[in-house]
Amino acid sequence: MNADLRPLPRAFFARNSVDVARDLLGHFLVHETRQGRLVGRIVEVEAYRGPRDPASHAYRLTPRSRIMWSQPGTAYVYFTYGNHYCLNVVCEPEGTAGAVLFRALQPVEGRDVMRRARGVDAPHLLASGPGRLTQAMAVGPEHNGADLTRPPLYVAYGDPAGVRIKRSGRIGITAAAGRPWRFYADRSPFVSRR
Repeated sequence: MNADLRPLPRAFFARNSVDVARDLLGHFLVHETRQGRLVGRIVEVEAYRGPRDPASHAYRLTPRSRIMWSQPGTAYVYFTYGNHYCLNVVCEPEGTAGAVLFRALQPVEGRDVMRRARGVDAPHLLASGPGRLTQAMAVGPEHNGADLTRPPLYVAYGDPAGVRIKRSGRIGITAAAGRPWRFYADRSPFVSRR
């Protein structure tokens, strides 16, 4: 793994969340932890469009969703289904709500740390799904509001040119599930669902 992983700039995230979601595939999610550096190639994401999207937490302004109107590149971490956390990155220009949910990663660096955190050995089960991803990458509620454009938790430049992108409706929701705002790397064994 390249030792020098440069963070994506804030301007990358200050765009339409659907465009950001598609463009994130092939880049890296990086977390510099005490146990070592954890790196995963982004292979699956979903876009949420704020008040224009009934599936978005920002469809209505609440104390929890207020962060989705903040500075692009900000982490939005929330607890769901009573058992795991989900990591999103705030998109759109500041003052316009939107976010992208990280759904799956291909583990690249720090796999031993991820295996211990997850309690599984199979590489394709380490970060395939939003809850598995946050557990593998040591992301929790303390990262809500973190700046994902700089270490220790950040999105870094990868090689998106080699990714064949597929799209589908979003997973695990009922409202506006048919909107084709889920993007994933075709034929990747690390995607949560095909």
